[in-house]
Amino acid sequence: MTKKKNGFLTLCFSFVPGAGEMYMGFMKQGVSIMSVFWMLIFLAVFLNFGAVLFILPILWCYSFFNVHNLRGLSDEEFYEVEDDYLFHMGKMFPEGQWNKRQSNLLAAALILAGAAMLWNYIMDYLRWLLPGQVYWNIVDSVPRVSVSLLLILGGMYLIRGKKRELEEKEELEELGK
Repeated sequence: MTKKKNGFLTLCFSFVPGAGEMYMGFMKQGVSIMSVFWMLIFLAVFLNFGAVLFILPILWCYSFFNVHNLRGLSDEEFYEVEDDYLFHMGKMFPEGQWNKRQSNLLAAALILAGAAMLWNYIMDYLRWLLPGQVYWNIVDSVPRVSVSLLLILGGMYLIRGKKRELEEKEELEELGK
């Protein structure tokens, strides 16, 4: 990885989230930033979940200033910067280790993607059977309600997991006494 990059090209690439990091040689950072950016756009358009769009300018600014921050580092500081994923996925998914939780996350993502594709396929047929206003009410509300329910269930799962963790900790403390 070399630090000396063309300033004009660095500026041009910095306008695309993740591209500047990749140009500077930080592939993991760049790919993860670009993936998150385009995934947010996909969620906003595909699921009609525009609320996630508020994250885009934050992510864009982070990427833009991160590239220029990297370019402004001294040679010693630049070479000390570790290329890591945006959310430290290397630590979440260590090489050679794939556990049940990660399998469940992948399974949930695949089920959601399949359900979304099936939803679009079914709605294409219902367009011809249902009156216009009924059809558009269903198309507009079901994805939003589904995402809302998933968020609520995810929150309940996290709370339940934390409660179990606290109970286990209390049991261990009682055994230790």
